[in-house]
Amino acid sequence: MNDVFHIALLVIKRKFGVLTVKERSCLEQFEGKYPFVKTLRPEKLEERMAQYGEIDREAAWDTVLEKFENRKSPPPAPSAGRRWFKYAVAASLILLIPLSYMFYRDRPGEEPAVSQAMTAIEKGTDKAVLTLEDGSEVVLGAETTYKAKNTHSDGKQIIYNPEGPGTSEIRYNYLTVPRGGQFFIQLSDSTKVWLNSESRLKYPVTFIDGKPRTVELLYGEAYFEVSPATRHKGARFKVHTQVQEVEVLGTEFNIKAYRDESRIYTTLVEGKVTVNAEGTSRVLAPSQRLDLDLENSRMNIVDVDAYNEISWKKGVFSFKGMSLQEIAKVLSRWYDTEIEFSDPGLEKVRFNGVLSKDQDLEEILKIIQNTNFIHAYEIKNRKVIIR
Repeated sequence: MNDVFHIALLVIKRKFGVLTVKERSCLEQFEGKYPFVKTLRPEKLEERMAQYGEIDREAAWDTVLEKFENRKSPPPAPSAGRRWFKYAVAASLILLIPLSYMFYRDRPGEEPAVSQAMTAIEKGTDKAVLTLEDGSEVVLGAETTYKAKNTHSDGKQIIYNPEGPGTSEIRYNYLTVPRGGQFFIQLSDSTKVWLNSESRLKYPVTFIDGKPRTVELLYGEAYFEVSPATRHKGARFKVHTQVQEVEVLGTEFNIKAYRDESRIYTTLVEGKVTVNAEGTSRVLAPSQRLDLDLENSRMNIVDVDAYNEISWKKGVFSFKGMSLQEIAKVLSRWYDTEIEFSDPGLEKVRFNGVLSKDQDLEEILKIIQNTNFIHAYEIKNRKVIIR
């Protein structure tokens, strides 16, 4: 893995035109040893970084320190005269994704330790089950369409249109996203909701004019882009979970309320929200997250990088200092698989990385393994065992 990281940094330094004579010679040696290195061109790196959002360069620098911690000499310090350095480090971490794959693909006999009992586990897709007010179900997904009064779906999203003034009866639909899925819904008030894997949302087919607009996240994770109250006669938008209520006027926020987790996480991206739970109310400002402990009902507000909290919506896994146990939960939902650890101590190991949700699970596991955090893994019958 040291060669992989070294190559990535050298390629980026070449982009900035700051290679020393010794480093240029070293890169040429790598190109001779590994022919694929010659094909690495970071011209589209800016586009890739924009896709992944704002990279946490401090976290990236911490990763560099970890890489050098066992060496005799420390890494070069990012002095004021070398302001490009932390940018280069962050960029190189992104470049590591394709580089790691090619590195091990082109090195016969040095393939990572993987069990022979391999079962391909592909990425998740856009899919959901729509439950109508009469209890009937409609499967939504690739190559399927659905159309009803004021509602239509192309298999990737479902759109509700307002029924018009005078609606007095509330009828509820449910949208359930299974493991290995994700789905987008636009409610009748034009509020946009992105549902993550293993999530379920209850919502009115249409809202009553002037009354509070209330939906319920029964479980899972959802990102809300709320239509402003000013467009709905001041009607506030509310999201209920099992023990809390989030009340907004018009804003963007994320709620994570999975059934297998002991906390509910509410992150505000833009605007202002009030979180009510167990008789207590707290107000969030942008880039703040409220953690509600389900065991003792305690609320704790922390400042966060909102991008890391909502990266899933952008098609990215942003694992900033996350434990392998936490990462395993995220991966198991998206890839619809079970992940176990042969050594419980591995669960607490922390990993930093920005990875694409478009990658197959094995690619993700190889990248984590190539950083020396895990020794081996086995995939069998949609079950992963990490060693």
